[in-house]
Amino acid sequence: MSLAITTVNVNGIRAAVKHRSDANRGLHAWLSGTESDIVLMQEIRADADQAHEALAPALADGWQLAMTDSVVKGHAGVGILSRLPLGEVRVGFGDAEFDPTGRYLEVDLDGPLGPMTVASLYLPKGAAATSEVKDVLKYDEKVRFLDGFGGHLDRLARRRRHVVVGGDWNIAHSEADIKNWKGNRKSPGFLPHERSWVGDRLATGWSDVMRDLAPGQTGPYTWWSWRGKAFDNDSGWRIDYQLANRRLAGRAVKAWVDRADAYDLRWSDHAPMTVVYD
Repeated sequence: MSLAITTVNVNGIRAAVKHRSDANRGLHAWLSGTESDIVLMQEIRADADQAHEALAPALADGWQLAMTDSVVKGHAGVGILSRLPLGEVRVGFGDAEFDPTGRYLEVDLDGPLGPMTVASLYLPKGAAATSEVKDVLKYDEKVRFLDGFGGHLDRLARRRRHVVVGGDWNIAHSEADIKNWKGNRKSPGFLPHERSWVGDRLATGWSDVMRDLAPGQTGPYTWWSWRGKAFDNDSGWRIDYQLANRRLAGRAVKAWVDRADAYDLRWSDHAPMTVVYD
């Protein structure tokens, strides 16, 4: 049997289920049609009561939810929807600064491929290295997160079970991951130290599953700005992806991005990215 896992930044769960104007085109419509067994969500931007209310139709349809919100109201928050029974749930990665901020969640479960750990990540966006105080603070925050989380990922890769970490990584690793990479060489998400950090993870036992399945492909992009003609021109970034450990990566058979057919059909500025493991 196969297992389909999706990662998507919902850009506010309450807005996503309403499609910001039409619930028939929102997250619930997508959930009712997806073949995915597990959906890793980021930027829920709601507490547990609000999220359960927003997701009530999906939960009534058999989905189970694990989530963590942020101590900053209306900010971040990650969750995991699963058609499979959930086992142990772990919030954060052992970091006193970031564990309460709704950026990382792990769940153990038994699926068709055997015991596995799935995790949802919302990595800080950061900022360019400028002299502006707010930029310095955001830049330093992301560096601290990467330093702490990198060690956690290195340890997680060595677990003797299937492991996948999906989410909004807020880092495009290669030039093939940004339409306008030349114009973004000094932008957060494409800075040398960020790209190097991803490369280090790939060297310590992780596989960028989408890239490995389509090594010569540009994109496929998963995020487009709401502004201008970015979506219409497919001027996007590939910042939503799944890293699988060696035990699981070899079982990935296909991957795709559910890019909306038109700008006004989007229920998030990100698109769901799915991998099937067999």
